[in-house]
Amino acid sequence: MALPPTHGGARACAGRKPKGPRAGVPHRPRPRVSRHVPLHVTMGVLPEARGLRRDRVLGALRASFRAERDRLGFRLVHYAIQHDHWHLLVEADDDRALARGMMRLNIRCARALNRLAGRRGRVFRDRYFAQPLRTPKTVRNALAYVLLNHRRHVAKAGRRPHPRPEADFYSSGAAFDGWRWRNPGPVGAD
Repeated sequence: MALPPTHGGARACAGRKPKGPRAGVPHRPRPRVSRHVPLHVTMGVLPEARGLRRDRVLGALRASFRAERDRLGFRLVHYAIQHDHWHLLVEADDDRALARGMMRLNIRCARALNRLAGRRGRVFRDRYFAQPLRTPKTVRNALAYVLLNHRRHVAKAGRRPHPRPEADFYSSGAAFDGWRWRNPGPVGAD
């Protein structure tokens, strides 16, 4: 009489979960990083950590960004904070500098957000998504996308965006010196 197997083979709840419709960033090899190519990085937070566009949260995130903005071959150039994610424009010397820089930044931000909320545990949804910006046009488009990202979210919510692209308070747009206004009239003038 054979004994039933005690290990091995298929088991209930074993292995990876099947990817659902909101699976996140696929686990594929990331593109090679060069110090000559900036990157547009997107990072999302879990539902329990949403609400990033609040003054207390902004102060904690800005302190984290300042602490990690230029360390060990990783440079945070610009950022835009939305309700449940943020966009970063970063430069890194190589793959290792990007990975280490994002790890340090995410740990510092997670600790700050958890401290504010009085909670523990994970903060980020999944892996970060990094898109290399290989041409001057893609850099310009990514810069406009990141610094004016709040306008996209305002329009998506059904509100009318301001006619002049003001710098978002929850971004590094105020520090950007390359704004070129098409209509330099007073604020609110049509």
